[in-house]
Amino acid sequence: MMPHKKMTVGMIVGNRGFFPDHLAKTGREEMIRVLDAAGMDVIALDPEQSKHGAVETREEAKRCAELFKRNQDRIDGIIVALPNFGDERAIADTLRLAGLHVPVLIQATPDDPNKMAINARRDSFCGKMSACNNLRQYGIPYSITTLHTENPDSPEFAKDLKWFAAVCRVVNGFRNLRVGAIGARPAAFNTVRYSEKILESQGISIETLDLSEVLGRIGRLKDNDDRAQGKLAAIQKYVDSSKVPQTALLKMAKLGAVIDQWMATNDVAISAVQCWTSIEENLGVVPCTVMSMMSNELLSSACEVDICGVLGMHALQLASGTPSALLDWNNNYGSDPDKAVCFHCSNLPKHFFRSVKMDFQEIIAGTVGKENTFGTCVGLIKPELMSFARFSTDDTTGKMRGYVGEGRFTDDPLNTFGGAGVVEIPKLQNLLRFICENGFEHHVAANLAIVASAVHEATTRYLGWDIYWHERNDRVS
Repeated sequence: MMPHKKMTVGMIVGNRGFFPDHLAKTGREEMIRVLDAAGMDVIALDPEQSKHGAVETREEAKRCAELFKRNQDRIDGIIVALPNFGDERAIADTLRLAGLHVPVLIQATPDDPNKMAINARRDSFCGKMSACNNLRQYGIPYSITTLHTENPDSPEFAKDLKWFAAVCRVVNGFRNLRVGAIGARPAAFNTVRYSEKILESQGISIETLDLSEVLGRIGRLKDNDDRAQGKLAAIQKYVDSSKVPQTALLKMAKLGAVIDQWMATNDVAISAVQCWTSIEENLGVVPCTVMSMMSNELLSSACEVDICGVLGMHALQLASGTPSALLDWNNNYGSDPDKAVCFHCSNLPKHFFRSVKMDFQEIIAGTVGKENTFGTCVGLIKPELMSFARFSTDDTTGKMRGYVGEGRFTDDPLNTFGGAGVVEIPKLQNLLRFICENGFEHHVAANLAIVASAVHEATTRYLGWDIYWHERNDRVS
């Protein structure tokens, strides 16, 4: 798994002259120390460019906006720091003039009750409201910290900073996103239909690849080709395939090599694949392991050409920095109303499993023959906290919609095939009713991290999607 890309934030330090402006100086210095300690690069005015490196006047706002625009390809988000009341117009003007359209976090430093004289009082508590009011007037979306005021060096702000970084990754990760649709939707799966045009209006482009092209390229790839042999070695290192025929492994390797090259050539970040039954009938393997490997490397890949499903995987992966899987809401678990079995047959990333081996696909083996279905990743999901997400294109309204939430995979016993686990979600029956009443798909993206809040913030506040948060658990405890 790849580490998070180092984040770069623009910083606006608010100041208002009839408040103690020495607080702007020390506040700027403190915030830079905190952001640097958090591993973030900071782009901000320095004291030579404005008074104390803060923003108060129209001229300083223009200067800061120009600085941000010169670095727009680097800036992932903007932090507005209020060490005193701040000038709300200058803050809003800076953001409007910069026009970066990235997430914005508003922080206000609390007053010390023992330092309330005129030369030390901050009034950031009040100034934050004015800043938010003006941003609302300007039509600029913004996020706020868990507590109304937080010291930059506090544990609360450290937690909020980590959350804000996740929000930025999701928002920026959907900007100019290119998704691969490899093969046609299986005829039996009307559920995964979607609107390319709605996605395009959101800056998400679909790049299609017909399976005939995939199979043709595989047919022209020699067994001793370096790409095929490299992929074969990677597959054997990735998962126990000792009971799988070598001929099947080589077919998977060629499939993986062809997909890898096509994605790189076409700048495709994530994919959804027609996993059955054409590949089994015409190539003689399932693509599950190849897809599992992509997801495990944070190149999320969904089965059954579920494009919106892979978008959910991608959002969770961006927020957490760990692999996502696509699962079926598949079975009840006994009589427990808050538990269910989540299952796929499977292409789950190795990150999800307690232990995993490669095997054949039991569901369709009876149709196309066991010898044509090797390549599934089989095992139980490890017991961990999890988040889930589902996105859809609502063709009747022309909008994006979906839901997010959190729960946990349990260690309850489960004797089944494929990749599966028992999930426990508070008030699960209410969620299932919501899914059915609103006509959502039976697929859901899952991730072994608690990131529903960041995904919800990114998709609703900055992307403008209609997303339901099941059993909302805000950051305030």
